[in-house]
Amino acid sequence: MSQYMNLIGQNAKKAAFEKIKTKVKNKILTRYASLLDKERNSIIGENTKDIKFALKKGLKNNLIDRLTINHKKLDNIKDSINKITKLKDPIDNTLEKWSRPNGLKIKRVSIPIGVIGVIYESRPNVTSDVASLCFKSGNAVILKGGSEAINTNKILAKLFRKALKENKVNENFIQFVDSKDRKMVDYMLSKMKDYIDVIIPRGGKNLVKRVQEFSTVPIIGHLEGLCHTFVDKDAELKMAIDIIYNAKLRNTSICGATETILLHEKIVKKFNNPILKKLEENNCKIYGDSFLNKHYKGKISIAKEKDWSTEYLAATVSVKTVKNCEEAINHINKYGTMHTDSIITKNKKTAKKFLKNVKSSIAMHNTSTQFADGGEFGFGGEVGISTNTLPPRGPVGLGQLISYKYEIVSNGQTRK
Repeated sequence: MSQYMNLIGQNAKKAAFEKIKTKVKNKILTRYASLLDKERNSIIGENTKDIKFALKKGLKNNLIDRLTINHKKLDNIKDSINKITKLKDPIDNTLEKWSRPNGLKIKRVSIPIGVIGVIYESRPNVTSDVASLCFKSGNAVILKGGSEAINTNKILAKLFRKALKENKVNENFIQFVDSKDRKMVDYMLSKMKDYIDVIIPRGGKNLVKRVQEFSTVPIIGHLEGLCHTFVDKDAELKMAIDIIYNAKLRNTSICGATETILLHEKIVKKFNNPILKKLEENNCKIYGDSFLNKHYKGKISIAKEKDWSTEYLAATVSVKTVKNCEEAINHINKYGTMHTDSIITKNKKTAKKFLKNVKSSIAMHNTSTQFADGGEFGFGGEVGISTNTLPPRGPVGLGQLISYKYEIVSNGQTRK
């Protein structure tokens, strides 16, 4: 195992030193998208093997759904690659420049990070998204997908390598760890710091926790997406109903789904029934505090302390009443996970206070938290969403998979 993994590491390091022109990068990405089209039936065939294995294993329905690749999903994958192709190359751009009285001319220039290790579960589209984003930003990538999607991931990675080879570019920009052995993950985390510059985990809480505990390599990632939507006293009712319905129920299994609704106590009597009734009518279970329990006419369970820190990833929501915007901010900063939090209000001053004071990597005003997505931000796709305090934060797309260096020119200057 160590021999196999070290060879992958060495190959990635070697590839990462190669500089590829933008025109060539785009040519390869365009070819990759066309290969995905051409090999549709083979990809769906490999995916069918994975689904059979997952059903046999008793995987939950939401995970089977994430795992499934059909023609529509392949079209989405292709669209994502085409968008990445059209985006500006983030490498070798002058980020800022200035001159000093000491005669130095200084430039800060964008460079690739190097080698990125991505450990992920279930979603095979991560293979194509991540490979495309890493390659366009000049990084080599080592992909370790979950055992439940091994056949699909393998063919998606193989087709990218084919596009690289056809264009006479080092295939090892993209490498896939072709093994179901979980020890490979532990080896990547603890024994490959000489080869991997950063690890990005994409998956459930247990995977991310394991990565955070064992990794000797820096990490970009988030443990949970405990997102909030706060309905202020100056909110518009119809907007609040629409946003909350979308934020909670559009897709309950994504990390940008709202898990806790905060209601300003002054609007509870008027707002709680129309907002929550729509959720309940669509089979959403509601946990609420005692104040809400008195005023909501539908079915409600009393919320316990643990509900404020639970990421349900299901049609379940916790609802709390707050005295004012400060209390909403304090609740979010205490129980939230610095992912995505939103305020619904017509009051711009209150909105500004909320946006500036929640610690979230994404703070929103009159917007559904389900927009927490690199594609929706215009990034072409994302490697993941980061809730780290250090950058990058929020969706990690093309422009976030970079580092920088200082280039300094002078006319023979020596320091006094």
